[in-house]
Amino acid sequence: MAFQADKIWFDGKFVDWDKASVHVLSHALHYGTCAFEGVRAYKAKQGAVIMRLRDHLKRLAETCVIYRIPVTYSIEDLERAAAETLKVNKLDGAYIRPFIFRGFGELGVNPQKCPVHTVIAAWDWGKYLGPEALEKGVSVCVSSWRRAAPDTFPTLAKAACNYMNSQLIKLEALENGYDEGLALDSYGYLSEGSGENVFLVKNGKIFTPPSSSALLPGITRHSVIKLARSLGYVVEQQQIVREALYTADEIFLTGTAAEVTPVTKVDKIAIGGGTRGPITRAIQERFFAIIGGEAADEFGWLTQVS
Repeated sequence: MAFQADKIWFDGKFVDWDKASVHVLSHALHYGTCAFEGVRAYKAKQGAVIMRLRDHLKRLAETCVIYRIPVTYSIEDLERAAAETLKVNKLDGAYIRPFIFRGFGELGVNPQKCPVHTVIAAWDWGKYLGPEALEKGVSVCVSSWRRAAPDTFPTLAKAACNYMNSQLIKLEALENGYDEGLALDSYGYLSEGSGENVFLVKNGKIFTPPSSSALLPGITRHSVIKLARSLGYVVEQQQIVREALYTADEIFLTGTAAEVTPVTKVDKIAIGGGTRGPITRAIQERFFAIIGGEAADEFGWLTQVS
């Protein structure tokens, strides 16, 4: 197995990793009725910290509102459970996966007779796009798969069913020799990666697509916007045409798993000479300084795990 820990928090109790099982007829397995989050814990100078835990759990609750999944536990309950999951598994740096899903009750599209389960798992997970990606960057392609049009399904929700589209984008990229794929929205404007938001740098200004471009407004995306502005950069959210990717001075991806990862090639075209750019590097350094305890947590992002 690629990763494993000792215990998983399952409906308020810790169970053994190998015994955290569900019925094969669970509604989530057949229809994707699962809201989830990805959260990072880091080993900082002051001990283990969790990056923007409350914001992630708020978005989890909002996804449940959108998909009409009743939530049993409060944000405070889940905050405590996440910290306890780290402690029980003796983890200081980890990836945390809270999720709320419909279990086995009645098999049909209507989920109302299916019980709701709440789970938090955590494990040691390295760099999502590879250990060298943060410095050397990644190559991406513009995918043939587009993000959903409005009124198809809610892209503001972080739900399991939404990620079938992401899988197609990722698989197509890998099969064609790229590290990641970027999707356009239904109107042909830039949206996001399979699991990351995207930023472009041009003439010293930073641009990123708006949430109306069928993207998930990432919490790391929001963090980077605040960081960049605090460093004196102008950040604008606007619709971005595909060809702007090829002429950008810098491009980088953001996400809980990807953190801040530079893009050095798009459709085999070198970006910024094929190396990490200075603005990307400055944002990376500030981001990791805060989560590592080397710089003050001026935005109140870190939850200390005592």
